[in-house]
Amino acid sequence: MREIHINEVINKVAQLCIEANCLLGEDVKKAVSEALNKEESPLGKEVLKQILENAEIAKNEMLPICQDTGLAVVFLEIGEEVKIVGGNIYEAINEGVRKGYIEGYLRKSVVNDPFRRKNTNDNTPAIIHCSIVKGDKIKITVMPKGGGSENMSEVKMLTPAAGIEGVKDYVVKKVKESGANPCPPIVVGVGIGGTLEYAALLAKKALLREIGSVHSDPFYAEMERDLLERINNLGIGPQGFGGRITALAVFIEAFPCHIASLPVAVNINCHAVRHKSAII
Repeated sequence: MREIHINEVINKVAQLCIEANCLLGEDVKKAVSEALNKEESPLGKEVLKQILENAEIAKNEMLPICQDTGLAVVFLEIGEEVKIVGGNIYEAINEGVRKGYIEGYLRKSVVNDPFRRKNTNDNTPAIIHCSIVKGDKIKITVMPKGGGSENMSEVKMLTPAAGIEGVKDYVVKKVKESGANPCPPIVVGVGIGGTLEYAALLAKKALLREIGSVHSDPFYAEMERDLLERINNLGIGPQGFGGRITALAVFIEAFPCHIASLPVAVNINCHAVRHKSAII
């Protein structure tokens, strides 16, 4: 049994909060650069150039990529052979978020109640998803999720009769309705199966995939390619100004479901797709 002190978790979460908000992933930079070569709209090209320039400034000055530094979503993978000492890991995650958002001068966007809406002033509490895995390590992934793209996300309980075309139509319709609101070019996470709440979690997990990666199942790989093509044919374009590049990627995660159900969730992310991981 390997012991991991809670202070390691706190410091690592704080670091990841800052890095995720200030450092655009190399896979995203590559995807935007490739999109620049494909985009036909002059205005769309200019938007993509500004995205790359903004990312470089953020990196050099360690400033947030976007003013909306998000609600902290944290994925924990805890090894079975790990013993956490010194405190409670959920409290440590929130302390790490608090530390990162204060020390990193990141905007605090969390309110303490959906209706009374008093700012918590430290961006806590985080949304924490925890799973137990093999091994003696802890993997921590911090995903700051902005409000603009999250607001365009949705779960739909389709019937099995809808089939693959019904799912595709729903995903494309949702992106079309979202228009410029999620700050395209976007990344679209799609969760299929499970239950209402699990489909939404699958869609969010899908956003953690590296842009350019291909689904391990050829069936879903083809579905992702088709959806990306259909979405980019909508003509929404970068920042909604029109053009060929509305989305950089579509990622699907699927799970078994009830014979009477076909849950589908769409979780949209702006081009920043902020997330950073570390293993302790």
